[in-house]
Amino acid sequence: MSRNAAAPLERARKAMRLLIATVLMAMIPIAGFAKEALPAADDPVLEQRLMNLATELRCLVCQNQTLADSSAELAADLREEMRIKMRGGASDSEVIEYLVARYGDFVLYRPPLKASTLLLWSGPAILLLLGVIVLMRNLSQRGRPGAQTPLSDAAQARVKDLLGTNQETERA
Repeated sequence: MSRNAAAPLERARKAMRLLIATVLMAMIPIAGFAKEALPAADDPVLEQRLMNLATELRCLVCQNQTLADSSAELAADLREEMRIKMRGGASDSEVIEYLVARYGDFVLYRPPLKASTLLLWSGPAILLLLGVIVLMRNLSQRGRPGAQTPLSDAAQARVKDLLGTNQETERA
């Protein structure tokens, strides 16, 4: 191979090494986002029970996710609190009562129907009813013509002048 033919090949190799080094350097900050893996459950039955119960509870940070689905730190703390209570012999209902006492009915994904949650349960129906009322009012008014006030004699004369109807009737 001649010296002239080897130069482009050597430049390509250097460029490839530089590209690989750049990509590897760009990946270094990603390691900062790594988290420690959760320890394997000591008791798989307890862990399954915890996850089943966590699907019934709302993440207080995410609000539209269950505690089981959320990756928020508070959700992880609440799952750990639940795990501790369950290891201590608390039943599912006792764990739920503890969380409701601490965070209110909001922590429940399906809050009970009572005076404090009545608006929460009836809100969608009220909004739907209001929407139907507004729609019916608009539709009923659309069919009715508005009240028309007759034009005064001066206004009728002005309209005739603008439309040129006076000149046509005078010619006839």
